[in-house]
Amino acid sequence: MSKKFFYVAALLAGLVFTGTSCADDKGDNDDDDDDAIDLDYTASNANSWGNYMVNVASLLKKDAEDLYNYWYISYKGNESYATTFKNHNNATYSSASSCIQELIEGGMTIANEVGDAKIGDPYDLYMSGETKKALYAVESWYSWHSRDDYTNNIWSVRNAYYGSLDGSISEKSLSHLMSELDAALDAEVKKAIADAAAAIQAIPQPFRNHIPSNETVAAMDACAELESILKNDLKSYIANNSNNINTDAVLNPVVTQYVDAVVVPTYKSLKEKNDALYNAVIVLADNPSNSAFETACDAWITAREPWEKSEAFLFGPVDEMGLDPNMDSWPLDQNAIVQILNSQSWSDLEWSEGDD
Repeated sequence: MSKKFFYVAALLAGLVFTGTSCADDKGDNDDDDDDAIDLDYTASNANSWGNYMVNVASLLKKDAEDLYNYWYISYKGNESYATTFKNHNNATYSSASSCIQELIEGGMTIANEVGDAKIGDPYDLYMSGETKKALYAVESWYSWHSRDDYTNNIWSVRNAYYGSLDGSISEKSLSHLMSELDAALDAEVKKAIADAAAAIQAIPQPFRNHIPSNETVAAMDACAELESILKNDLKSYIANNSNNINTDAVLNPVVTQYVDAVVVPTYKSLKEKNDALYNAVIVLADNPSNSAFETACDAWITAREPWEKSEAFLFGPVDEMGLDPNMDSWPLDQNAIVQILNSQSWSDLEWSEGDD
């Protein structure tokens, strides 16, 4: 997976009003980002910041709506991707077991990305002496929201495994099935998920000010342990066990629960919250005020959550249509954002379906 968006625009636009920040949990050491970008507010660049904010909010709104429609209504003129996945009668998914393997591999992938890339890349850069690059490599760099983004990535693994969005364990979930087949392994997976989330939250806030901390190393280790358990224990068990688990009769209810109670509702929430974000941005652009600024900032944080909680299932339309890099690159690619704000080439934001 990757990175994010509008907060920077709202933050920069907010400087017009009071110079306050929407970050809800800034740390004490916030002096080290003075040279983050050479884009101090002036009357001449206020218009470009506003244009960026509106353009990206509009594109996020469209992508979120498209992604939900692909899964729930129709994909490429055919049935919904939810139906295709649940039926699993195609070259990509030929059985319920292949769908369960996708579920597990999605968790493995995001556990690796959080530990090895999202946390690990800034850490490695910092330890090699490239401190400025390390700072800019931090996801949610502008919003000081990195720990929550990473934690929500881990909750996406939990949601997929538990078959729910609220931390409860569905009777039709993979966790419940595993608790009946191998209670020790189920407990191991659940502990690894909880440990990874707790380790990330233990990193002092904000992460960008504490990149080389012991807690950062512990979080990377916890994510690696989660990936290892999913890959070497859970995935292997599903693929190789002799308990007749690899039958559609046993696994179909798990696949259906995963799609209907986790994937589709997450994308529905993403659509609704990006609609609200766009509306808040338009209000801010049309009638600037401190109140509108704070509302837009809150809407960004709210819209961000379902995206982060979808990252354990970045397959299907989100991958094939290039929506992952689309929805992540302009929001948080610090260099690209600065280039766009300087060039004011808004057409560069107009990605095409399938671009990455």
